[in-house]
This record gives sequence, structure tokens and C-alpha cells, in this order.
Amino acid sequence: MSLPNIAVLGATGVVGREILSILIENDVKYDKIKFLASKKSAGKKIEFKGEEHTIIEATPEAFEGVNIVLASAGGSTSLALAPEAVKRGCVYIDNSSAFRMVEGTPLVIAGVNDEDLRMHKGIVANPNCSTSQLMLALKPLHDYAGIKRLIVSTYQAVSGAGLAAINELTENTKASLAGQKFENKAFKHEIGFNVIPQIDVFTENGYTKEEMKVTNETRKILHLSKDTPISCTAVRVPVYRGHSEAVTVEFERPIDEAKAREILENAYGVEVIDDKENYQYPTPLYAASKDPVYVGRIRKNIAFDNAIDFWCVADNLRIGAALNTVRIAEKIIEMQLY
Repeated sequence: MSLPNIAVLGATGVVGREILSILIENDVKYDKIKFLASKKSAGKKIEFKGEEHTIIEATPEAFEGVNIVLASAGGSTSLALAPEAVKRGCVYIDNSSAFRMVEGTPLVIAGVNDEDLRMHKGIVANPNCSTSQLMLALKPLHDYAGIKRLIVSTYQAVSGAGLAAINELTENTKASLAGQKFENKAFKHEIGFNVIPQIDVFTENGYTKEEMKVTNETRKILHLSKDTPISCTAVRVPVYRGHSEAVTVEFERPIDEAKAREILENAYGVEVIDDKENYQYPTPLYAASKDPVYVGRIRKNIAFDNAIDFWCVADNLRIGAALNTVRIAEKIIEMQLY
């Protein structure tokens, strides 16, 4: 099997740089690699594996000779460039929300629904960061007992909103500590020493787009019925890196705390940290720059029948974006789907 030529689109961004790091860590095998970005970044130099490379402007022609694109660009950029890449024979792995809910486009978490990759028509969508970590914990539980109802609250780091949001948390915190006024721009309210119960815009049903992404993407990835009850509340918190989730899941069939713990301890990509007596449970600070989805606070829910509660934490820039993108590329290579 010949090795693919790959391109990283958005190579200079926060997620793009994380993708480059993981390509090295995972020792992904390829023949040639290109680094693509906006016109503004074109011509600049980037170091990769000890060598200096020139960033190329992301035009349709830039995809010539490329087999797999690892794309971390905005939705409008992907809508414009993904079809052009596909025309030129690429498999385009997209980190934006542009194609996630498009009928026939696989929405994939590596290790959860790999077989869906076989139906790709050139584009593979990478789910929302909150959905990504949740699926690795939910899928093995669903396989055992069948999800009947899901309620999740997310506590999301500012890095999920980009570099400007990261900088705003820093400057907001400094201003607050100095007793100075601060004008927030990246968020609707000050994020320093605060939590904001809104991520993305509100929709007609009162939920935000972020909350509906978790709802709709979960159904698609796990092949749940469209009327499976799922509710999400998404909150932005003053944490730089690492999303946390409080999860309540009710099942069709009986499951107790011991069985849920056993399943999660043996699940792909999941690590259980759950020792109540010694105050051991995952936190975003612990999860930063690590690959696993960490689960703790596993317990029998006392409000619903056959229900389990757990706390789920992961590095949003890795499993929520870059790591899953690279893992999808690895699966595409392994399954010879390019």
C-alpha cells in the first residue's frame, strides 16, 4: 500500500498546530505533506520535524496531488474549499460544523463509529469538541444497556472559542485582580472569575447552537432515534484548556454502578479516576495536554430508573479537535479509504 500525501489546512491556528504536534507524536506515516493557511499567512515559514517549510495559500489548486486533508478552518472556508479538494481526489476531514449534519456525510469519533467512514463521499466531519469526549464514554455504555434518555451540562474552556478568547481570559483576570474596569469583546460578559451560561447564539427553542450540536450529533454518531430525549446546557468557564461535563444517562436495560465502572475502565480512550475516599476525580487542569477522556464521580442516579451519573473531562484541543482529526486520518489510511 502506497503512503498518502497529506495536507494540514489551518496549520498556523491553535488546533492546526496541535494537529502537527500529534502527527509527530503518533508517528503518522505519509509520503509528502503540505501546510496550508490563509493568504495572510502564505509565504511564512513553519517548522515541522526539525525542517522548515513554507506555508502555501489554501486555494483549490493547492489540493492537487493530496490524498488526505486535515482541515481546521472556519465553516465558510470549508464550505468553499472542501468540494474543491474532493474534486481533486482528496478525503477532506473537516473540523468545522459545516458538514456535520449533512445527510450522507459521516460524523466520526475514531474508536466509536469507524465503520461509518466507509460511506464517505470525500468529506468526513469531526464532531463538536463537547460531543467528541462524551461519545467515548457513552458508546460502550450504550452498547451494553441502550440509551433511553440523556442529560448533559458542559463546562467549557475558553480555548474552545479561539486565541482571542484565551487572551481575553488573561487580560480580564489581570484587570479584575488590579481592580480595573475591563471591556469584554470575545464574550457577552466578563469571563474572569465568572461563568457564562451561553455558548454560541440562541435558537428558537431557547437552547443555544452549541447545546443543539451536542444533542443532534449524539443521535447521529450513536445512530439513535431522532426522538431520543437529549438535553444539554453549555456553560463557558474561566479555564484555559479542558472541557468538563456532568452527565446523567438513563438506559433501556438495567445497569448498576459497578457494571458501569467496569465498562468504562475497559473502554477505548477512557481512563477512570474515581476514588471518593481520597478525593480523586478528574479535573481540566489534570487533563490538559493528555489524550484520554477521564471519567469519575460514577454513581447510581437516584432520580431515574436504570440511570447512571458521571463526570467527564478531556483536553478539548486534543480529543475535541486535533487528536480525533489525526485518528480519523489514521483510520482512513488503515482501512484504505483514500
